[in-house]
Amino acid sequence: MKYAALLALLFFAPGLFAASPTYVRDEVMIPMRDGLRLHAVVLRPAPGSPHADEALPILLSRTPYGVDDDTPNLLVQFYPEFAAAGYIFVSEDIRGRYKSEGSFVMMRPLAAHHDAKLYPHDVDESTDAYDTAGWLVKNIAHNNGRVGVFGVSYDGFLTAMAGIDPNPAVKAISPQAPMTDVWLGDDFFHNGAFRETYGYDYALGMESGKENAFANLDEDAYDYFLEAGSFAGAVEKSGIKAELPSWAAFLAHPAYDAYWQARAVQPHETRVEVPVLEVGGWWDQEDMWGPQAEYAALKPHDTQHQVMIALGPWNHGEWRGEASKLGPLDFGEATGASFRSQVEEPFFEHYLHPERGVALPEGSAISFETGTNRWMHYDAWPPVAGVTKQALYLEPGQGLGFAKPSVAEGSTAYTADPANPVPYRERPIEATYAPTGSHWYTWLVQDQRSVTEKAGALRPDVARWQTPVLDHDVTVTGEVMADIFASTSGTDSDWVVKLIDVYPDDASQGKMAGYQLMIVDEIFRGRYRESFSAPQATPVGAVEEYKFSLHGADHVFLKGHRLMVEVQSSWFPLYDRNPQTFVANIMRAKPGEYRAATQRVYWSSEYPSHLELPVAGGR
Repeated sequence: MKYAALLALLFFAPGLFAASPTYVRDEVMIPMRDGLRLHAVVLRPAPGSPHADEALPILLSRTPYGVDDDTPNLLVQFYPEFAAAGYIFVSEDIRGRYKSEGSFVMMRPLAAHHDAKLYPHDVDESTDAYDTAGWLVKNIAHNNGRVGVFGVSYDGFLTAMAGIDPNPAVKAISPQAPMTDVWLGDDFFHNGAFRETYGYDYALGMESGKENAFANLDEDAYDYFLEAGSFAGAVEKSGIKAELPSWAAFLAHPAYDAYWQARAVQPHETRVEVPVLEVGGWWDQEDMWGPQAEYAALKPHDTQHQVMIALGPWNHGEWRGEASKLGPLDFGEATGASFRSQVEEPFFEHYLHPERGVALPEGSAISFETGTNRWMHYDAWPPVAGVTKQALYLEPGQGLGFAKPSVAEGSTAYTADPANPVPYRERPIEATYAPTGSHWYTWLVQDQRSVTEKAGALRPDVARWQTPVLDHDVTVTGEVMADIFASTSGTDSDWVVKLIDVYPDDASQGKMAGYQLMIVDEIFRGRYRESFSAPQATPVGAVEEYKFSLHGADHVFLKGHRLMVEVQSSWFPLYDRNPQTFVANIMRAKPGEYRAATQRVYWSSEYPSHLELPVAGGR
């Protein structure tokens, strides 16, 4: 439902999209190589409508969220540009979901399917996409033999899999916010820290039956998971008797072992087999990591210049709507419509309707630069030309600057107490997909004062540094890295680093006066500082270096604003609490193992904690 919830909002917004040609609907059962059949809906231009007599390409989407509601009316609302251009649309229930046969496996690993004669019954999402595309071009009337595949979120994962050993009919794919590696940086873990509420809610919704079964909570999720203790406690508290496969996997595989590695997509992206358009949002609360990771994996092999990426000011899948605003932010244009008409449609038109001679968008990377609110075109992502890496150092007196500290010793300490963790968004915290009023979709653009301050004072378990008021614009374009030197009085710890744009605190800013907007952010679980697969205790009081990516940004910190860095050791309940005592499995930590710890972040000539910023010169 992660994407289906967004669709519901878009589908029933009257007048949101322009009128488009009429389509007719059919349902089919498509045979796979192992004998099972997958259910699909086919939408084709109706007789007498534009393009009805043309040989058209097929746009395929595969999904676990159900296709029964896919109708001509929703098609022309949801894909207005494609509907007007002329395509045959096919949406398919993946195996084990809704009306398709078989068993569902969350992010099913790749099988040994490179030779169908040797492995006739080894199936995965790649083989199912292959068999689906092959059947469609043979059995759907008036198609031109070309198939494009696209989808958002889980559907984005399925799209990426369609590009691995693809059917020859597949001529272009667009993985959009794809689930790519759910342990390293997507849905379920980030750098080893478990996304507790999301993992709990999503597995419950997907694995309780063949159809979506997302539930609500009757209380603040902060209280619910705090009372539960560990994730094992939350599972017990749920009252769910049947063992959900993903819950069992979380409990049994907290580290980056073979179970999670087998589900990762990017290690398999070692060659470009079909043109690719990756799509991501700067404030995607679920899969911001995936599109940039897949682009980074594919681009070095892009000898034919067929790999592109588009990044915009969106949350998860928001580009399918108007997307002129996100929370309090106003981008001055309908960025979703701009993306679809100027990037997405030309990409598919170029490869699926080659006779029309539509040119590809300019550049390998198309990005919406926030702050100035304008589209940029780059040769690659992250761009290199005109960009220099500059260190932004934590300084004495909670300052930030581009000069390395000269003091021999210096640090800032705070006490992190697992009994009172820092909330990740303003409370009360609703269930992820609460039917009404959930702030899950916009939490990344919430004012950080609402979670790190109380009565105007900074929480005692958060450390903060900021620059003076800027006398010129500072443009950050590319990947931001955190390089933090820190120690703990415990034997394990989490480190959360956030780069924030602080707006001027004056009346001219209106509702944005003093606003603290996160630009990039990430968490790192200390036990994995040496190896993601072999956790180790942290030596008490030892200064350790934690270097990790805060991910990409294309943002201008405007003159009159400030840059701010915050460091904290909890982000609850999105991430489970670190006991701050090294235990074999945090998922099963006992109440007595959760202990307060003194955290110390260093800013000296010997231990110069800083952020590495890609600063674009002259802008």
